[in-house]
Formats: sequence, C-alpha cells, structure tokens
Amino acid sequence: MNLRVPSIRHDDCDELSALCKAGGDPLRLNVLRALANDSFGVLELTHIFATGQSGMSHHLKVLSQAQLVATRREGNAIFYRRALPHTELLGGKLHAALLEEVDNLTLPADVQARISAVHGQRAAASQDFFSRIAEKFRAQQDLIAGVPQYRDSVLTLLDKQSFSPAATALEVGPGDGSFLPDLAQRFQHVTALDNSSVMLELARQLCERESLNNVSLLLADALHDAHLQADCVVVNMVLHHFAAPADALRQLATLLKPGGSLLVTELCSHNQAWAREACGDLWLGFEQDDLAHWATAAGLVPGESLYVGLRNGFQIQVRHFQRPAGDTHHR
Repeated sequence: MNLRVPSIRHDDCDELSALCKAGGDPLRLNVLRALANDSFGVLELTHIFATGQSGMSHHLKVLSQAQLVATRREGNAIFYRRALPHTELLGGKLHAALLEEVDNLTLPADVQARISAVHGQRAAASQDFFSRIAEKFRAQQDLIAGVPQYRDSVLTLLDKQSFSPAATALEVGPGDGSFLPDLAQRFQHVTALDNSSVMLELARQLCERESLNNVSLLLADALHDAHLQADCVVVNMVLHHFAAPADALRQLATLLKPGGSLLVTELCSHNQAWAREACGDLWLGFEQDDLAHWATAAGLVPGESLYVGLRNGFQIQVRHFQRPAGDTHHR
C-alpha cells in the first residue's frame, strides 16, 4: 500500500524561520534596538558593540535575510537601518511585534555611551567643516542649492499657514542669514539659533546690513541647549548635517508651540558622494517616506510638500509638519 507524503511549501516556512532565527540572538536584538531611530555603518556598529567586524557582518547578514534591516549606500559606505514591517505580508505581524518588544529593551550603559561617542564624532566633523569654510560659505552652498533656489517654495508653504500677528519664528542653522529677512517680515520676533559662532557672525552681519531689529541671534545647540518654543520652526538644508536625523526631528518638535509648524527643506536622497567632502554633508539627502515616518514618530502631522528639481541633478523637498493644537505636553 502506497502512502502519499503530503507536500510542504518550504518557501513560506523558510521565511518565517529566518525571522525567528534573526530574533533568537541577544546581540541582534540589541542591534535592532540601536537602530530604532538611527542608522550606522558596519564599523560603527562594531565599535558600539565592541565586537569583531566579521562577527558583526554575519549578524547583519542574518538580520538582512530576515528583512529586519535595510541598507542604504552613502557614497562608498553602507549604512544599516531598521526595515519597516508590512503587516499585510507573511511574517509582517511577527516583525511588528518583535520590534515593539525590542523597543522596550534598555541598551547597556556602555553601549549607550559608545553610541553617544559615534554621534559626537559625526557632530564634531560637521562643526569643524563649518568653522573652516565660513569665508566661502555662499560659494560652497551654491555647489548644490542656495537659498534663492528654494526660497519661493518655502514661502509658499509658510504663507499658507494661519499665524497670528504676534507669532514667533525660530530658524535652526541660519547659515549666513539669507532667509532671516523673509522671516522678519512675517513674524513679530525671530530667533536664529546656531552652534557655530563663526556662522552666527555671518548672520549677525546680515542682520545689521538689513536692519532686522526683530531678530535675535543665539549661540546654542538646538538639540540639547535650546529651551525656547516658537510658532514656526524653520530648518533649511540643515538636517543632513545632524549626526542622528530622526532624533533631531524629535528634538525639533519640542521647540514648537502646540499648533505650531515645522518647515524642513532638504535634499532628496542622492548618490553624489562628493557632497560629503565639498559641503560637509553627513547624509546624502533623505527619502521622502523617512522624513514623514520620523516626523510622525515625533508626534507631528505631515502636511503639504513641494519639490524642486535642480539643473545639477539634485532634487529638493520642502516639507510642512504640524504639532497638533491639543498637544500640550512637552515631549
């Protein structure tokens, strides 16, 4: 008597098995936790977790095969970040549940310290760049996109918002101050905030030339030292200089009054790696979905977006995000 052996679909089983295997190692779970709001290269992760490069590469391969991490090329470097779960697909609900549990983990203190050190190295490189190129800032900026190339788009979104006559604005990283006259015309008071004294001096000179009496200049780190709030926060071509952009958006959201608007002008994701050395960029632009995801995670509501194509092959995204009017708690 012949018994027919039932056929088994190994493809679906293999996919679920890979997901379970990827989540079955403490180091891999901690890597997923570290990637919650950041992206790191292999060497950075090797340093953060004090492990060998070959071992870390193996763990990242396992996570990648399970589609728990995604990669992004930044010039010659590859950065890893968490992949978003798709709950409608096979394993999607398990993926989402795993990340939810991972987010409840607390990274060891030494790991957190090494993450801070990596962020510090990135921030120091960016600050060093701006201290060296202050005299030729405008020329460097124009290599990719100067204020005149996106000013009208930012003002279009800005003028669609209903600000009161007493509304205040804050520009983070004003550069040489080119956008401050536009803000000074529209708000009762404007604060320009920068962590580079050299760049802030350029903005001060412009304010004097333009007699901008309602603009204050503040030397401070917007992500750690700023304790003020405004009805509108403007961040023009600055986010790609932050060590941890997702964390930066979360901190920027705290600078908004309830009902306030955050306007972000940024490059769309690109592969022109020369921008790192020539312009001090830490990141080669951003995916539109990433900005929306990070803003939503920061408690903001995505609004209208405009896009500007440039002749040099770059594309600019101008995004509006709003803090809900009923959001009165300080994150």
